[in-house]
Parts: sequence; structure tokens; C-alpha cells
Amino acid sequence: MNTSITSITPFLKWAGGKRWLLRSHKMAFDLNGIERYVEPFVGSAAVFFSLQPKRALLNDANAELIETYKAIKSDWKSVLDLLRKHQRSHSDDYYYQVRDSAPTAQATRAARFIYLNRTCFNGLYRVNRRGEFNVPRGTKNSVLLDSDDFELISRKLSKVTLQSGDFERVVDQCGSGDFIYADPPYTVKHNNNGFIKYNEKLFSWSDQERLKDALIRASDRGARVLVSNADHPSIQELYADATCAIVKRHSVMASESERRKLTTELLISIGR
Repeated sequence: MNTSITSITPFLKWAGGKRWLLRSHKMAFDLNGIERYVEPFVGSAAVFFSLQPKRALLNDANAELIETYKAIKSDWKSVLDLLRKHQRSHSDDYYYQVRDSAPTAQATRAARFIYLNRTCFNGLYRVNRRGEFNVPRGTKNSVLLDSDDFELISRKLSKVTLQSGDFERVVDQCGSGDFIYADPPYTVKHNNNGFIKYNEKLFSWSDQERLKDALIRASDRGARVLVSNADHPSIQELYADATCAIVKRHSVMASESERRKLTTELLISIGR
């Protein structure tokens, strides 16, 4: 599979983004001989935008996120025009007005999603029990960024299949000729760290087990499989039959830069 070398910066800030992984471990993402690249948990699509495969299937459980990609794919000019309007109007009151809105047009919903992502607290995505986005305004005021190139992103998405749904449905579509990169929420067994308390509601330990089983089935059908996950004994045990490498990164969860120490994650290869 041939890839482009034009650099694309992800346009969303997303927890767990993997731009750092491509800088130090790009060799793990060798797409030679691969017909289709697949991500069941696409998030900000940092890996996709770095690799830029010609064919891809990108999925996420967050339907608003996938709809935003679809809007840019089909009508990036309208999304950009609406972001310009958000930039002109941005203020404390305007932020909460947009947060409380429920637009119906696809481009308007996408622009709202990007606007809130860029101006909310720390780029978080969080909803209440009614499914309403409830993150307060942050300190950022830039709605438009120098790195924005929605026309280029639209072109790169032109031959991409975009889906929103459960990861297992996506993985079960994969087989020979596919490269699956799975970067799930880092839930661990026994739910014994603070970050996981929130994620447990969205992605349980049973989901971790279900994901591993689905990836093994895909590997048995001929897919190449790479997984990022927590460097935790329960994950190491879960993937005991796979090839696990420990990779280092700087923590970005701490609020102060001096507290952002090196931490580790697992990079797991299945079936090769």
C-alpha cells in the first residue's frame, strides 16, 4: 500500500492520541502488502493522518466524532465557514450558548463539535447521563489554527469508510490484506487506578477480553494486528500469547509540565 508523505496534523485534541508513538515506533506500522488499514477506535485519527493509507476503515463508538469526519469529507468548506463564525463570536457566553445548542445540519453539528473541542477545558469529551456535552469552557481562544487544512483532510478521507459502532463488528469484518491498529480505552482488571473509574463506564474489562478474542479471530483469518494498551499486569496476562513491547512516553495527564514524567505503555503484535 503506497502512502503520501504530506504531513497532516490532527485537527482535534483527544485523550490518548498517538502522535508520539509514530515519531518513535513507525516501523511497527509497516503497511507493505496491506490492502486496507483499519482502526476500531479512531479518536483523533493521529495514526491514520500520519500513515495516510489509500484505503481505510475508521470506526469509533463516538457517533458525533464520526459524523464530524463525514462532514469534512463531504462539505469541508461549509464546516470551515462556520468555524470562522464561531471564531468571530467566541466568548464565555457564546461558548455556553453553543454548548447548549442542538443543531440539525451535519456541517453545523461538525463545526460545533470542533469549536467545543478547541475551546473547552483541556480538550475533554464528556457527556452527562442524557448524552449532553457538559465540559466547561477552557482557557483556549483559538477556534481556527495555523495547522488547519480541511481541504487536504477531505481528500485523504475521500476513499475512507467511516463507521460508528461497536469495535467487534468492525474487527469481525477484517481478514487477509487488512492491518488492524486497535487503541482501546486503557481499562485494566480490578479497576484500580483513578483514570479508569470514568472509562469503566464506557469500556469494561469484559470489553478488553472481547476485543482480544475478536483480534485473535481476525489474525486467524489473515489480518495483521497491532494493539496499544496499558502497561499493567492484567493486560500483560491477557495478551500472554502475543508479542508485547514496552514503549515509553511522557505523561500528558498532569497539569504542570514538571510533573509530566516518563510513563510506559504496551505495544502488542498478534499473530506475527
